[in-house]
Amino acid sequence: MLVRYLMQNIAPYLSAISTVIGLIVFIGIVWWAWSSKRQAANQESAELPFDLPDEFIKDKS
Repeated sequence: MLVRYLMQNIAPYLSAISTVIGLIVFIGIVWWAWSSKRQAANQESAELPFDLPDEFIKDKS
């Protein structure tokens, strides 16, 4: 009986707390990814599709 009472009264709070924790983690990851310390790594990653190995470069001579 005590367990049923606790589950009915605590479950909504646990759901709300887990939602808030998930939102905080998401915002933290976005903040970390867009921070100025990651700017060089982000720029390098953005250029990766355009950095072809030498064997794929065609000679025009």
